Amino acid sequence: MLDEALVVSALAARDIVPDVTQREAIASLVALLGANGRRTHSGSALAHQGVYCHGLPGRGKSLVVDTVFELASCRKRRLHFHEFLREMNRRLVSEPRGDDRLGSVSRQWLDGVELLCFDEFHVHDIADAFLMGRFLDTAIGLGTRVVLTSNYAPDALLSDPEFHERFLPTIEQIKHCFTVIHFDGARDYRFDGEESALPHFFAPLDAATGDALLQIFVRYEGSETLEPATVSAAGRPLAARAAGAALLWADFESLCVASRSHLDYLDLAEQWHGLILDRVHTEWLAQAHTLQRFIWLVDIFYDRKCALFIASDRPIEAALSGLEGAHDLSRTLSRLAEMQSRGYRTTLDGTAGSIGIAATQTVALP
Repeated sequence: MLDEALVVSALAARDIVPDVTQREAIASLVALLGANGRRTHSGSALAHQGVYCHGLPGRGKSLVVDTVFELASCRKRRLHFHEFLREMNRRLVSEPRGDDRLGSVSRQWLDGVELLCFDEFHVHDIADAFLMGRFLDTAIGLGTRVVLTSNYAPDALLSDPEFHERFLPTIEQIKHCFTVIHFDGARDYRFDGEESALPHFFAPLDAATGDALLQIFVRYEGSETLEPATVSAAGRPLAARAAGAALLWADFESLCVASRSHLDYLDLAEQWHGLILDRVHTEWLAQAHTLQRFIWLVDIFYDRKCALFIASDRPIEAALSGLEGAHDLSRTLSRLAEMQSRGYRTTLDGTAGSIGIAATQTVALP
């Protein structure tokens, strides 16, 4: 049976001692999983059918939730918010017309799921708000236990004053049906990690950086044979410098300056264990759409535990600091810090030297 001691022990195995807020979250999550996930005798939904963990990046929200999720023995599902939206929209396209298509698709999606965990829950536009409101209403009605992590307090969701009032019923539902826990620690744990022995971020864009990227590619693909390629990202072509079995090597201009969506990055993260993001000219990041695409890319590759190597004209963290015009930049800085630390484990780990690139021609990188 899952209890708080088991969760604390699992964290201790990773040299983590939970703080006061993390312990509060552990207790709430254990209590949630101890509930039967059904309705009360009166037929109303359980008063606390979920846990909503919010706060600044790097305070341990996902760490605690993921640890409890791994230990839970029920039928469960955990996914990133972008991935959820993709699945829902795909189902909606094929769903027959009806009075409540969203409710029907939501019930299909939730079938057989006793515990659902959303990482990085957010609502920034009215279309997502409408979808999410109906989905949560359905989940609560079915008795599904739901856990959300977010950088936003419930009242701060869909902050756009033009639409915020229309999302208030869902906000009130979250506050009523979920245990809301504020991770308010002053420390971002992601900045404490020991730097990885293998550098991940390079600047400036010079010959030494080019050599370093080549060696990274060789390390994981086992050959210096390179060939420019055109790959598919969500059904659209993407020009790449090289596409191995483990690593994709592509330019920032093609990935983030060009018009692309989170669907492209989800597809790429499912095809490769890591990405070499080359030729980042940081003045491009001042463009709001480009910055937002970069944030999506980092979020998705982080969530999928993919490796990310970045070559830019000046240090990427310094270039991002102080920028405005996109959502969740502070989370991106926090995640970039962890992604270059020794403790960040990726799906690329263990593939070095074991995967050969399919290309057959040696070409000079332009």
